[in-house]
Amino acid sequence: MHKVIVAQFVTLDGVVEDPDGRGGTPFGGWAFRYGPGPVAGDKFHLGEILETGVKLLGRTTWELFASFFPTRDDDFSRRLTGMQKLVASRSLASVDAWANSTLLRGDLIEAVSERLRHQDVLVTGSGSVVDQLIAWDMVDEFRLMVFPLVIGKGRRLFDGTTAPVELDLVSSEDAGSGALRQVYRRK
Repeated sequence: MHKVIVAQFVTLDGVVEDPDGRGGTPFGGWAFRYGPGPVAGDKFHLGEILETGVKLLGRTTWELFASFFPTRDDDFSRRLTGMQKLVASRSLASVDAWANSTLLRGDLIEAVSERLRHQDVLVTGSGSVVDQLIAWDMVDEFRLMVFPLVIGKGRRLFDGTTAPVELDLVSSEDAGSGALRQVYRRK
């Protein structure tokens, strides 16, 4: 059985909003204050998933990624651009700006369920998409890059959760500059 993997930058208090500062929030850019180590390349150890999985993105994250990944020439960016991408959006008319992107029409949960029959589904950013997947108990694994700061406000990873989410810590390792790479799986 294939799985849904959520990969996120997150603060100690669970904030996932505006890690690169492009969202224009007063606290934005927090992930990039720690240098390139925790944010560069395949920081979530995605490996083969980049070739065999499908990346699911919401409109805002897709627009952000489509604005810079297609022009980058490093190995990770080339692999991400080559990956199949599904874009969950009710407002976009086209996703031609980034190769291998397809606009998802219809129900998000049904589309993810169908994809899981064939491949892993990777979600990065895309807060509203992640909220829906958590609400439907569809996330199998969280790959988090936890940064050593507390922001106190902003969208949190589990904002949309109404019930306990029980997870097992699978791994935790130093990612540099005080950040930790942690992997949790659903019990």
